[in-house]
Amino acid sequence: MPKLSVGSKLAKWRGVQRPILILGTLAIIVTFVTFSKFYSLRSLIVADSFCNQEHTNTKSMNRNQVRETIGIVVQKIQTEIDDIRNSQTTSSDSSLKFHSFLADILGLIESVQASLPEIEAISEPKIGINETHPLLKSNPQSDDPADFFLIEEIRKYVKMKPNRLGKQNFMGANGTFTSIGHACFAMKKELEEYMDYDIGEICNEDWKLAQKLMVHGCDPLPRRRCFSLAPKLYSKPFPINESIWKLPDDRNVRWSQYKCKNFACLARNSTGKGFFKCADCFNLSHHELPRWIKQENLNPNSNLSADFLAHQVLDIKPGEIRIGLDFSVGTGTFAARMRELNVTIVTATINFGAPFSEMIALRGLVPLYLTINQRLPFFDNTLDLIHTTRFLDGWIDFMLLDFVLYDWDRVLRPGGLLWIDSFFCSKEDLDDYLESFKMLRYKKHKWVVVPKLDKDDGEVFFSAVLEKPPRPFR
Repeated sequence: MPKLSVGSKLAKWRGVQRPILILGTLAIIVTFVTFSKFYSLRSLIVADSFCNQEHTNTKSMNRNQVRETIGIVVQKIQTEIDDIRNSQTTSSDSSLKFHSFLADILGLIESVQASLPEIEAISEPKIGINETHPLLKSNPQSDDPADFFLIEEIRKYVKMKPNRLGKQNFMGANGTFTSIGHACFAMKKELEEYMDYDIGEICNEDWKLAQKLMVHGCDPLPRRRCFSLAPKLYSKPFPINESIWKLPDDRNVRWSQYKCKNFACLARNSTGKGFFKCADCFNLSHHELPRWIKQENLNPNSNLSADFLAHQVLDIKPGEIRIGLDFSVGTGTFAARMRELNVTIVTATINFGAPFSEMIALRGLVPLYLTINQRLPFFDNTLDLIHTTRFLDGWIDFMLLDFVLYDWDRVLRPGGLLWIDSFFCSKEDLDDYLESFKMLRYKKHKWVVVPKLDKDDGEVFFSAVLEKPPRPFR
């Protein structure tokens, strides 16, 4: 048999394989169309950041275009199959194999075409009662928070606010990204109630609802465009030289959400006042006035006390303690005492059953309305002192305590003091809690453990003054 020339081979290859080239081209088109349904061309070329995304209401290719393109591909493949059937080379093995191959590909593409409605249903879930929490979805970047809520004010708040003129602001962002706490999605009903108001009018009497949202993780709350309620007959506060140790004017507080309706009720030595932590801290003249200047609760056996005096702590770093944070349950007495010693203290508080925030402010001190869920709103290495008492006690989870302590370490400057004041827990848990404080590797200036006498020796007090060490830069 004579050998075929190169030209004859090429001609035969072109005649048989031309449909394969066509099929390959069509397969590429199908692949591109399918991917373009879920990804924009820009996302395949440029790794864009969230802050630089261009918000548009149109997609690169809608669903109708996808259906039309796949339909065209199916039609062309069907035409190619018909041509092979009608051609004179139908009996050849290569044509039969190619015909079978095309038929298989056509079947696969038609199955994809039939499943398009199911893919759409998966890619665009409907909001319903039994919907999976947004934080648990496998593809959170596709969720727009505005689409989750029905109240228009929430939708407007969480939308990115682009800068005017399309320029970056002084913070280096192309827009403002207002945020809400992640648990707000799990408290949709309560948050929508909170954001259901008339713009420009007086807000509802709903601070208790707002505090419930915050405590349960919907923190930060969205801002609102209504005017907060104020006391009807607000009187000017007392001068600073007398306001620190004097009960404020009752008219300066809205009392509708409290059991007690005046400060005298809060200061009385009685039960049923609506709160149990810091039960006597509104009694300024007797319970609060001696605190941190007079040592109390001495243990009769060891002659030790968990109560350190203010001047003893400040003398550890003479002249260096100027500003700090008190993270406790109280009415600002620690800040008042430190103010007398020329130290400025911000008091973190929340209104658990009584107007703690108003009380602190009316005393002429600074309240910071803050839950334990939130990262402290201070920059790194800025505070000289952090003090806590009767708050982070034996109820707190060990993991949560770790996060809190590391955040305190973040804002405390090198050489700053951490004052743990009368932390109490059961004897069984003491070693575990002490390990949490030891992991900071702070220098110990004071460290004492004494029995809690009112609990039949089953609980203990732990107090310490610790100094943050300087850490070398990497």
